[in-house]
Amino acid sequence: MGKKHLLGLMVAGSLVSAPVFASSGVVDARGMAMGGTGVSSADYLLAPFYNPALVAVYRDNDDIGLLLPGIGISARDKDDTLSEVDDLQDTIDDFKSGGTTAELANAGELNDYLNRLSDNQATNVSASAGAAIAIPMNALSFNLFMKGEAEINAKPNIAPDLGTLPTLVQNRYENSSVALTAFANVEFGLAIAKRFTLAGQDVAFGISPKIQQLRTYQDSASVEDFDLDDYDESEQKKSAFNMDLGAAWMISDFRAGIAVKDLFSKSIDTQDGSDTYKLNTQVTVSGAYVTSFFTAAVDVDLTKKKRFLSSDDDTQYVRFGIEGNAWGWAQLRAGYAIDLKDNMDNAVTAGIGISPGDVVSLDIGGSYANQQQMGVAANIAFTF
Repeated sequence: MGKKHLLGLMVAGSLVSAPVFASSGVVDARGMAMGGTGVSSADYLLAPFYNPALVAVYRDNDDIGLLLPGIGISARDKDDTLSEVDDLQDTIDDFKSGGTTAELANAGELNDYLNRLSDNQATNVSASAGAAIAIPMNALSFNLFMKGEAEINAKPNIAPDLGTLPTLVQNRYENSSVALTAFANVEFGLAIAKRFTLAGQDVAFGISPKIQQLRTYQDSASVEDFDLDDYDESEQKKSAFNMDLGAAWMISDFRAGIAVKDLFSKSIDTQDGSDTYKLNTQVTVSGAYVTSFFTAAVDVDLTKKKRFLSSDDDTQYVRFGIEGNAWGWAQLRAGYAIDLKDNMDNAVTAGIGISPGDVVSLDIGGSYANQQQMGVAANIAFTF
């Protein structure tokens, strides 16, 4: 993984540590390891991130839960664009510093880099973070949560190839650029849920009112000067109120669930007004088989997730996940995620959990599609 790959992940991490966060969609390692499932299989502590109704689905010995934060980071660089830009900048330095002979020697190589970049797709770096404190009760169950997410997109715009003469190559790279756009969302909410019997059926309903702070960033720099660290020079932000809704139906060890995230669609323009990020309503249905020793789940997105309107990168997933639980002390997980829009490659996921005494839980999860698309997540939680 080249310097620019690492830099991309560092930027995502810095967004998490500011009050801006990054977005892989999944804020916990259990969910990532199980393919991103959770609408019918998440526990009461993680429920606000998947389905608020599950805040009311808990064990008799659960009194309080604390998530100290869960963090996930993922990157997709299908054409190895960031590494190519890194190598291109080194070649430009050699081209400029070595005199006429070096210019002639490096002009062809420099032009080849530009040719490869001209056909490359955008690079995406994303991450997410979340924290929660949950109090399940028979009357009403509550979960106070925070979630942050952001997405960073970098796309090269390369000038036409006019030949390999040094002056032509210099003119070409000076007129080539990398466009960066980013979106961030920080939200604070309270999930409220109730489980009861309705017409003889065991059901739960939940609602999560929340405050969101939306931000966009935009930058365009020459390929020679491009640096992801400059992402924050064009911040645009606004606050909004939103809401999540959820329902769950339990029949013995089987569950069905539906979640409506971001009930009120929002949008925010970039600073120059040339692009708009669309935070659209997401609807997901799910089914799961849940016992003390084994869980299997499938989640299906009924709506696609939009992003910047100028980018054709919508996603819509079908997710599968399984978990084996060794008497509450250790867990082994695996999953698979399929993007129906084919903008992300199908990913295999896996992870482990260690929960001595079923009080402290340390979870690690990862996803892998190929060397250009992978992710990792980790979290620690306490349940009493």
